[in-house]
Amino acid sequence: MALFGRRRGKEEDLPAEEPDYEQADEFEPAQGDLEALSGPFDESETPDDGLARLDLGSLLLPVPDGAQLQVEMEQPGVVKAIHVLMPGGQMTLNAYAAPRSGGLWEEVCGELAAELKGAGASVRSATGEWGQELMASLGEMSLRFIGVNGPRWMLRGVVAGPPDQAAQAAHGLRTLVRGTVVVRGTAPIPVREPLPIELPAEIVQHIEAQGD
Repeated sequence: MALFGRRRGKEEDLPAEEPDYEQADEFEPAQGDLEALSGPFDESETPDDGLARLDLGSLLLPVPDGAQLQVEMEQPGVVKAIHVLMPGGQMTLNAYAAPRSGGLWEEVCGELAAELKGAGASVRSATGEWGQELMASLGEMSLRFIGVNGPRWMLRGVVAGPPDQAAQAAHGLRTLVRGTVVVRGTAPIPVREPLPIELPAEIVQHIEAQGD
């Protein structure tokens, strides 16, 4: 059974220390071979693969079976991020507006590495499936960042978890990225601006019913 909860006031790249989950059946876990996919996909090339994807407005997310979901609110009514919790760690995907020329991830990657080092993390760079990836160790947490440049969008994924689960966590993140569809839309959005996340009405009603 999948679970759905909410989270406030935490850094988006780090898991909540005391997550509070509520049971919900408003989304259907993806059933099928996610690892066989070759995404992430632009909305113009959404695959006809029959996979159930959670419609988050700017993202169509193939939630793995058995995952727990957590909503992070930036302010009332505004979703900052959706976190996917699996045994290997917490995965988070966000899409951003990018220039037509591409290359935004390479810029962001360097800035992110500097920010992590400034926070006391040890950082390594590696070449992965979509180009440059970042691996960081911060305290007792292992982080992996993956970025993909798309047509006028950039998808950034991060997974955080214990060091002994780092390989499994990275594999899970790549699998999630491969099955994700990015919906950029046609509205003008400043470069680097996050594409808005919208929750399905059923999930909004469920969260509101839980109260503060």
